[in-house]
Amino acid sequence: MKRLTFAALGIALCIFITGTSIGNTFASNARSWVVRSFGGDGLQLQAGHAFVMDAATGDVLYAKNDKQRAYPASTTKILTALIALEMGKPDELVTVGAEAQPEDPEESRAGLRAGQKLKLYDLVEAALLPSGNDAARTIAVHIARKSAGNPKLDIAQAQQQFAKLMNKRAKKAGATRSNFVNPSGLHDPEHYSTARDLALIAKAAMENERFRQAVQVTGYEASPVNAGGGAAAKLSLTNTNQLLQPGSAYYFKGATGIKTGFTDQAGYCLVSSVARDGKRIIAVVLRSTSKDVYPDAVMLLEHGLDKAATAG
Repeated sequence: MKRLTFAALGIALCIFITGTSIGNTFASNARSWVVRSFGGDGLQLQAGHAFVMDAATGDVLYAKNDKQRAYPASTTKILTALIALEMGKPDELVTVGAEAQPEDPEESRAGLRAGQKLKLYDLVEAALLPSGNDAARTIAVHIARKSAGNPKLDIAQAQQQFAKLMNKRAKKAGATRSNFVNPSGLHDPEHYSTARDLALIAKAAMENERFRQAVQVTGYEASPVNAGGGAAAKLSLTNTNQLLQPGSAYYFKGATGIKTGFTDQAGYCLVSSVARDGKRIIAVVLRSTSKDVYPDAVMLLEHGLDKAATAG
């Protein structure tokens, strides 16, 4: 409350001294501080953390607690999928191992079974669309063993190796306030990011053609092969991102992705994107509620489009 009172006094002071060069500079800085601290520009967000970026220019179009640590939940899989597509070939076959077994009884799964073989791209879709933790772990173990040149790495060692790859790739994208310890986003106190960092990771991912293709479909059929060599039943994967589903109340024209997320500790999260009228916007919502996460995202995407159009 005290911060809000001081902010109001600051704005009043700005108005009082408007007309001088010092006053104009002070007013501009004060407005920026209020927007960053309280989520200004008239947006009434429920999310604890938010960030909007022009994906073409990297310009910041909105920020709220964007550099504060937050738990990313399954938005983590953006980074997992990006690494898979950069370090592997979409058509290479991957054998599902014991890593596909649940680590949490309530975790989201794609329905993989040990012994099955799937194309790496199928695993990427299985991790991104239904948010399969089993697929994310299978990707991690496969890519880590491949990266280390050691197919005998056990599951724990492979996931540790993959976490190193994640942190290295995140820093390359400019995400310097994050630390990833698993490929799925299951809660761990040492697994964290920020709204700004996730936007930077998403920007890097959306520059990958196969990743863009993966996140913008409403559904996908994966074709696993059983351990004995025969074709297994196809896996029908549905995208959990309601911005992309035409029948959804939250369908957003021009939406192109990207990833949902939820844990009790993280709240409801959504990294979203839109391409419309020559503008490409990425928006991040962290720690929202089940009823507010999509309204928050829609508000941010519309705000981003408006700001980008004005700037352009």
